[in-house]
Amino acid sequence: MTDALVLAEGLRKDFGPPRRRVRVLDGVDLALHRGEVLALLGPNGAGKTTTVRILTTLLRPDGGRATVAGHDVVRDAARVRPLISLTGQQVALDLKQSVRENLTMMGRLAHLPRRAVRGRVDELLAAFDLAGVADRRAATCSGGTRRRLDLAAGLLTRPQVLFLDEPTTGLDPRSRQAVWEVVRDVVAAGTSLFLTTQYLEEADRLADRVALVDGGRVAAEGTPAALKRQVGEASVELDLATAADADRVRGALGLPAAEGARVLAPTDGSLAHARAVLDAAAATGVVPTAWTVRQPTLDDAFLALTGHRTGAAGRPAGQSAGQSADLTAKEVAA
Repeated sequence: MTDALVLAEGLRKDFGPPRRRVRVLDGVDLALHRGEVLALLGPNGAGKTTTVRILTTLLRPDGGRATVAGHDVVRDAARVRPLISLTGQQVALDLKQSVRENLTMMGRLAHLPRRAVRGRVDELLAAFDLAGVADRRAATCSGGTRRRLDLAAGLLTRPQVLFLDEPTTGLDPRSRQAVWEVVRDVVAAGTSLFLTTQYLEEADRLADRVALVDGGRVAAEGTPAALKRQVGEASVELDLATAADADRVRGALGLPAAEGARVLAPTDGSLAHARAVLDAAAATGVVPTAWTVRQPTLDDAFLALTGHRTGAAGRPAGQSAGQSADLTAKEVAA
């Protein structure tokens, strides 16, 4: 028996005609626990959106199973839907209506009592810093404001699980930061969060656990810190003018011989240790052209585990270049 709020076991999904089937998901196993943020991190075409569509009852898997709060997403879809909310990559708003009118409409579509809708809308306008634009048409709002409104609409019914499918795609850095603050507040209020993203920083900042997804499979899963530790500790990087200078510095630091004019000296990441490395290098009389203390990143972990960085989309076997695994709704219906 598992205590997972959302559980996926061996999810499989293919698309296309019989002779040209594309394997999009190839045995995905995932678990989201109560009060947790789980991020699916991977490039476009990795299968992130397809996974979300299955977990939110919008798409049937071809194999495996998934549950939300113990309810099967296929057999018990009607029981799953009241427990979840989905905010997709595209903002789903009526741009001709005001911010307040959009929230009110969503509340009525969710069959909330009229009085309850009015109170809940006021709560969300305040919580998402939308009160000042409540009477402004959505069409006149910035992309960041529309995204906050979209998130607010998804929380009208106080879902147990909020699914966010690449919520900050296309936003400028300032708007992205604002959305992150809202997401933290949502989680602090008790909602569990299932997040897909291709932004390393987003996964690192928001997630309790990260699942690295590539080619329809989960390549690795763990806390951001644990995944980064898999590729090594921090290092002091020194760029020298020549390979000979680099060899001299490596000798002084007791490092093994290597090629090139860059020296990588392992460090515990502390200021004292980094200073000791720099002092030992300086004692050789060789002056580096540049240096930095480098921490492993989630991109390093992705590279080590998949053979490419998150910017290079992994494709399932049989999928041609330019063919995305995360198909559009039109393609799914075809």
